[in-house]
Amino acid sequence: MNARDIKITINIDDCWNRIGVRGDASCPKLERYVHCRNCPAHDEAASRVLDRVEARTTIVTSANIRRDDSEADTLSCLVFRIGGEWLGLPTNVCAQVAQLRPVHSLPHRRHRAVLGVANVRGRLIVCASLARLFGIEASESAMKNVSIDARELGRLIVMQRGNGEHEGPIAFPADAVDGVHRFTRAQLQPVPATLAQRLSSHAHAVAAFKDATVGLLDADRLFDSVNRSLA
Repeated sequence: MNARDIKITINIDDCWNRIGVRGDASCPKLERYVHCRNCPAHDEAASRVLDRVEARTTIVTSANIRRDDSEADTLSCLVFRIGGEWLGLPTNVCAQVAQLRPVHSLPHRRHRAVLGVANVRGRLIVCASLARLFGIEASESAMKNVSIDARELGRLIVMQRGNGEHEGPIAFPADAVDGVHRFTRAQLQPVPATLAQRLSSHAHAVAAFKDATVGLLDADRLFDSVNRSLA
């Protein structure tokens, strides 16, 4: 059996898209609960998303990534900021950058890094905090002497590993998203010992970025850590 033979399917009745606030608003429960996020049906669907079964399968993705010679020695990353740390995530796992959305927290959540679920285009997506996962403190000085533009607005980044058959997408808030940048192999430096321990364990390299450095994250380590926090 190979990776293509394994598929985890979770059937969720997304009634909020049909008869709820995102549908025709014909649900009789709206009179009582006012909004779908207050309804037990929404809570149950959110819990099922968090309780999804993870298929632990090694997937070889190199055959699915087409590169020409000019790209072979570069690393394409979405660069974003959390607190005072600039981080980079491979673009092949970045599914979407969206506006910040309300996060629907759930009682008895299992890990402080799990914020809950967010409704992104009608789909409930697990939302995690990389700041909590890495132990990054909010830093007011991070924005000192920095011009504010659209890139310095908070965003919700949705990441997805592989083709999405084996695990759902995961979202996390970022304080700023600078955009996609390419780093050459020559620019990559070893992770310094001064980097926070939890962050350094998820980064495979650092590179110079503007007047600072950006920690380049290992996507598989990040997914594994977030998935463990859901267990």
